[in-house]
Amino acid sequence: MNAVELMGLTKRFGETLAVDGLTFEIAAGEIFALVGPDGAGKTTTLRMLSGILLPSAGEARVLGLDTVRDAERIKEQIGYMSQRFGLYPDLQVEENLHFYADIYGVPRRGRAEKIDRLLAFSNMQPFRKRRAGNLSGGMKQKLGLACALIHTPRILILDEPTNGVDPVSRRDFWRILYQLLREGVTIVVSTAYLDEAERATRVGLLHQGRLLAADAPGRLRQLLGGTLFEVRAEQPRRVAALLRQALPEDTVSLFGERVHVVSREPKRSGPAIGSFLTVAGLRLDGLTTVEPSLEDVFVSVLGDRKEAGHARIG
Repeated sequence: MNAVELMGLTKRFGETLAVDGLTFEIAAGEIFALVGPDGAGKTTTLRMLSGILLPSAGEARVLGLDTVRDAERIKEQIGYMSQRFGLYPDLQVEENLHFYADIYGVPRRGRAEKIDRLLAFSNMQPFRKRRAGNLSGGMKQKLGLACALIHTPRILILDEPTNGVDPVSRRDFWRILYQLLREGVTIVVSTAYLDEAERATRVGLLHQGRLLAADAPGRLRQLLGGTLFEVRAEQPRRVAALLRQALPEDTVSLFGERVHVVSREPKRSGPAIGSFLTVAGLRLDGLTTVEPSLEDVFVSVLGDRKEAGHARIG
C-alpha cells in the first residue's frame, strides 16, 4: 500500500520551474528521503504534499486523499515540520506542546499523558519548564518534532529537520525517527546531507526540480556505472582540476582533502592518474578503489544526465 503518490507533479513560480513532473510513490511504513542541493525543489514538493501549495500541473495523493480537493482532511492526518518550525520562544517547552495540541484540537482528556510520553520519547523531560528560546538548536528541533506529533499523525513530513544541527543531535534525531517507524508512522524527510540519507529506506535524488533516481540506498550505489578511485595527494584542488582535463571521460569530484574519480575504464584510468600527477610535479600519497557513497552516485548520475542532454542538443 502506498501512503503517498505523485503523478506528474509540477510547480511554477512565474517563469521559474521549481518542480518538474515528479512521479513516484512512497510506501506506507517507510522512511523516504528526498535529497538534493538548495534550489532542487525539495521544500516546494513537501509543501504541495502537505496541501500548503497548489500544484501548477499533475497531482498528488496522501493516504488516498487528493492534495488539492482534500487539503484540510490531509492536514488532520499528517505532521508537518518546516525548516523554521514556529516555536514560541517565550513559552516553556510544555506550553508549546499545549499550544499545538489546541491548534490540532487534541482533547484535554488524556493530553497530559500524551505530552509526558512525547517528552520522554524525545528525552526532553528535564527541560519541560525551560523557555523554548533558551534551548539548543538540537533541542529546538526535537521540540518541533514533538509538537508535530501531538495529534498522532499517520504521516510525518519533515523539511530539512537537521539543517545546521550538530552531528550528535542529528544522530539522536534519527534515532527518534526510527522509533516512530517501528510504531508504523510513514516518514517523508528532505535533507541536503547525503550521508544522512543513507539511513532512509529509500532515497529520491532531486536536482533542479527533476527526479534523477529513486531506490534503496544499496541499489542506488549500483548506478555508479564504473570503478571509484580515491586519490590522496597534496594540493587536492589542483589535482582535481588537472584530472578533469586529463580524464575527460571520467567523473572527477573533490571530497574534502581527497579526490574521487569514477571511471568506466579502470585499467586505463588507474595507471594514468599516477602518471599525470608525476608529470605535473605533484606527489601521490595514495590511490585506492573504494565503495561509493550516495554523494558519489549523485555526482555521477548528474554528470551522465548532463552528457545525455548535451548529446541531444548536438
